[in-house]
Amino acid sequence: MNVAGIDAHATYLVVAIVSKTGELLQEPTRIANGNSTKLLALLMRFSPLEAIVETSPAWPWLYDLLTGHGHGFVLAHAKKLRVIAESNYKRDEIDAELIARMRLAGLIPAVYAKDIETREQATLLRHRARLVRLRTGAASRIHAELHSVGLYLGRGRLLTRAGRRWVREHAWTIFGPEQQRLVRTHWVLIRGLSAMIRRLDGQIKDMGRSIPAVALLETIPGIGPYRGLLIATEALPIERFPTPEKLVSYAGLAPRSARSGLRPTRYGNIPAGANRWLRGAFV
Repeated sequence: MNVAGIDAHATYLVVAIVSKTGELLQEPTRIANGNSTKLLALLMRFSPLEAIVETSPAWPWLYDLLTGHGHGFVLAHAKKLRVIAESNYKRDEIDAELIARMRLAGLIPAVYAKDIETREQATLLRHRARLVRLRTGAASRIHAELHSVGLYLGRGRLLTRAGRRWVREHAWTIFGPEQQRLVRTHWVLIRGLSAMIRRLDGQIKDMGRSIPAVALLETIPGIGPYRGLLIATEALPIERFPTPEKLVSYAGLAPRSARSGLRPTRYGNIPAGANRWLRGAFV
């Protein structure tokens, strides 16, 4: 089977194709992202083949297009392709051909490519997570204003009516006019974000009902619709993990051994390639 290395960018692709014996069948060719007809025609000339694409914002549409036309697809972990990142001769043309040749040599660190349904689930979950972070940021801004006048309110209470009433009773007369306006603005943001999050919670619950694994996960104490769908989205199909240890490693639950020359990550000794969403759900 021939191998196509595809180096994807925001507006164009660079495609190079090599045979299974390493012969360069197609010189690196630049194709505009919107010209899927040209891309498919080029690949069809050398079919059957598998396309190698690095993880990037562009891979989902390439996955849907290529697998939909019968081509193989391998998603490569971009951060682990260090041979490209550290090359002194890094160019798009070299990247495309090198990706293909690395596949022939068995050097591609492949990752699981989610299908469109699973990507939709992930988009919904990440949307909710980002809205929660925005709401937390708005509440933290109000907490900072309380601290500036020597007052303290427990975390989470600002998201309740009782907490907002406490602020009006104990802090309002101490706040200056600009502080009052700031707090009002952030209350509006919190109310709007809370309404959006409630609607997303309903969507998550409905989506989870169609997935048997989510119902099974929800029988475990502490796992509700959101966490159940998150685990199912990031870990299924479970058969892609040949051993429990592989799942543990993927979730970042097995810290790396500290040794000389090993750079610590922002998460300590957690492997850099760990799935932070799955780790968050488990932890």
